[in-house]
Amino acid sequence: MDKIENSKLYTQLDELYNGSGKNSNIFRVVLITVDVLSILYFVVASFFHHTDDFHALEVGIGIYYLIEFNARLYISKQRLKYLLNPISLADIVVILSLLAPALTENFAFLRLIRSLRILRSYQLLKTMRKQSKFVRLHEDIIFSIVNLFVFIFIVTALVYVLQVDVNPGISNYFEALYFTVATLTTTGFGDVTLIGTSGHLLAILIMIFGITLFLRLIQTIFRPGKVRHECPSCGLIRHDADAVHCKHCGTIIHIQSEGSN
Repeated sequence: MDKIENSKLYTQLDELYNGSGKNSNIFRVVLITVDVLSILYFVVASFFHHTDDFHALEVGIGIYYLIEFNARLYISKQRLKYLLNPISLADIVVILSLLAPALTENFAFLRLIRSLRILRSYQLLKTMRKQSKFVRLHEDIIFSIVNLFVFIFIVTALVYVLQVDVNPGISNYFEALYFTVATLTTTGFGDVTLIGTSGHLLAILIMIFGITLFLRLIQTIFRPGKVRHECPSCGLIRHDADAVHCKHCGTIIHIQSEGSN
């Protein structure tokens, strides 16, 4: 391991992924951009029939993911722990679905698997938190927004997979997204409904989550449960919005509030 860490390649990759310089920041922005574009491709691809060109592009994306995954594994100081990380396991599944699509002929199922790539957002946010003061100051809201989008994205993918072959009202990803958002917000226009026992069960689960998790995420975005105010005694910076005393040391703190009319 010492020989690897002393190698020029290791040093260069470690600086790109974990450094704080200008090149490192640009590199991370490129990674995020490529990830966003590839996820958008998986969404847009649901509108078209798969051809050889689509397969070639997906193999190219798979090769890129494989190279990027191996680079992260190469610079990891605890490789076994990295491999067993849920996000890494999701990456492996996505890579296999792109490079070995013959494992299943269900293209809708493949798209569901590939949607797991969005879980990489959490790893990127963790890295950005170390480097960006803006992310550190607004991490509660940013993570809530990411949680909301990840939740909607994966639920939509699940709706698409289960209904695209049996439901004429859901023929592409955006129609599944329309149903998911309408159901989560309890709007329920009724023009698109899920078919079959599995569809009805999924609709029930989505509505339950709409009343609980979805509304909680929205509330967290617009009215975070914690506010940032540094305690003058112990330095604790996260407190309840209506706190009068620091929970850690008991010192009186003066948090600005909206007050009452």
